[in-house]
Amino acid sequence: MKAERGTISVSLVEETLALARARGVDVLPIVETAGIAPQMLGSAKSRVTPAQYGALWANIARALDDEFFGQDSHAMKSGSFIAMTQMALTARNGGQALARAVGFMRLVLDDMSVQIVKRDDCVRLAFDHRDGAPQPAMFAYATYFILVYGLVCWLVGRRIPLIEARFRCAEPPAAHEYRLMFCDDLSFDQRESYVDLAPGFLDLPVVQTTKSVKPFLRDAPASFIIKYRNPGSLAARVRKTLRALPMAAWPGSDEMAQRLHVAEATMRRHLKQEGYTYQSIKDDLRRDIAITELQRGGRPIADIAATLGFAEPSAFHRAFRKWTGMRPADYRAVNAAPGTGMSRRAEPAESD
Repeated sequence: MKAERGTISVSLVEETLALARARGVDVLPIVETAGIAPQMLGSAKSRVTPAQYGALWANIARALDDEFFGQDSHAMKSGSFIAMTQMALTARNGGQALARAVGFMRLVLDDMSVQIVKRDDCVRLAFDHRDGAPQPAMFAYATYFILVYGLVCWLVGRRIPLIEARFRCAEPPAAHEYRLMFCDDLSFDQRESYVDLAPGFLDLPVVQTTKSVKPFLRDAPASFIIKYRNPGSLAARVRKTLRALPMAAWPGSDEMAQRLHVAEATMRRHLKQEGYTYQSIKDDLRRDIAITELQRGGRPIADIAATLGFAEPSAFHRAFRKWTGMRPADYRAVNAAPGTGMSRRAEPAESD
């Protein structure tokens, strides 16, 4: 079975759009240009693809002429990320690349900055805030982190493991998505804001070149949200195991625990600590595969349902409405926007 890249909660879409609306931008054309149907915004359970969110990110940054989305009193003008990439590209290793990226952000932003603190067991990115500046929301921390961390990961050619993250802001509605973005050990309402990275990347050589910059910049930085998600959790190991198997051969909980060399009770306990159950992971994978297939178009919904292991299409319809708040045919219809390359072929009426 082909591995799916994952999807992004519409709650992150709404956070991004709220920043544009606050600055007087008409977001409807931006949403439609990104291939996101406006009807999807009304469903809290909706998901979008990385490509859709990436297009939304880039379009809002252009509309605001601010790659930090107005979250700092000084705009990060369009083209800043390209300049930061070019500056960091000539670094010798990961440590120097990180220093250059953080230094560049310090030149660009007025309210938010980061101090790099090197310890024996970690490299801490400690956030500082200008006195009198508004307390940053989680999306501001995440935006800064995505720009710097994603760039350095790309430069050294691997994901840098995160150890823990602490933030002063209140827990956001999309806390689960932020744990995917950062790490499982993520807490809010803390006395200070920082992210601890495993230090092994400091001496890794920069492996990218001027030839690899162009394709990288085409999708960055929004692509980092998926590309460098936390892979070290038990939930990630479960997902990886499931993706390698045909859906019809997905094992039960006891067999999955055996494959992972842990007791079933231990697996359940650790998954619960990470905010999952084994069934919820399977449901999330089915959801993401269903979304991909519906947006791709061309296959009858009954065939997609069968591929996903549903004995009856009606069972798939009920599950999809539970996952996204929409019927599969409606989801396909609203995502079959001009330019998406998706099929507009009529589907038979669904039964619930």
